[in-house]
Amino acid sequence: MATLTYVYADSTAVLGPLATYAEPHCYDLCAEHAERLTAPRGWEVVRLAAETNPLRRSSDDLEALANAVREAARPPRQSPPPDGEGGRRGHLRVLRSPDS
Repeated sequence: MATLTYVYADSTAVLGPLATYAEPHCYDLCAEHAERLTAPRGWEVVRLAAETNPLRRSSDDLEALANAVREAARPPRQSPPPDGEGGRRGHLRVLRSPDS
């Protein structure tokens, strides 16, 4: 597997290791198509060496992922409004009258 990226300004097609996240102008290729890739006339193909050791996940990675999921699932904290102010909606504020 490999990721193909074009650098139009340099007339270059770059074929490198599989990307870890999606980019608008990157294309993932299977091994067979990555080997057979050719570029248009006048273009250069740069083939970056793939890493020989795949990324190894550690228990720290799993714990960080679990913490991120827990944090995302928590309901947002609501603090009481400061003295003199009522509820707040959007960009408008409701202020209490000093007489009340």
